[in-house]
Amino acid sequence: MIPSFWRRFPASWQPTLLRLGLNWFPAYRATGARIVNVSPDLKRVVVRLPLQRNTKNGAGTLFGGSLYSATDPIYALLLALNLGPDYVVWDKSAAIRYRKPGREALTAEFVLSDAEVAAIREEIERNGSCDRVFTTQFCDPAGVVHTEVDKTVYIACKKHYKAKATR
Repeated sequence: MIPSFWRRFPASWQPTLLRLGLNWFPAYRATGARIVNVSPDLKRVVVRLPLQRNTKNGAGTLFGGSLYSATDPIYALLLALNLGPDYVVWDKSAAIRYRKPGREALTAEFVLSDAEVAAIREEIERNGSCDRVFTTQFCDPAGVVHTEVDKTVYIACKKHYKAKATR
């Protein structure tokens, strides 16, 4: 659910505005993560989580809360931006699996394909809403997976969502 003023910006500005806006948004900034790249079509985001004083746990590795919170809004935002204002998008649940302690900066890539967006639209046409699970991985510079995060996102047509909410 993107604010209405977002549509006033030219499409060519939106990737930069999304990156800068989230990096300066206090709740996201507090995670310690930074968005380093947003694709021009708003279907790919790269997040970097450095190992710093505010992202370390007591053992000197990346804090699990920082790892999770760095992923929190990304898929919901990408879906809301790609589906448009006629859809409601909410994070529903998450699961995190720690594979290896993060002793250096880790990077995560979030990708939506055109096929996924089309499949979501089709399922919502049939059922009025759907849940989708997206998985992202935090990797070190060598490509070794340290953490996997599954995000379940609820997506609905606004008409269906409002009708369901009034019951």
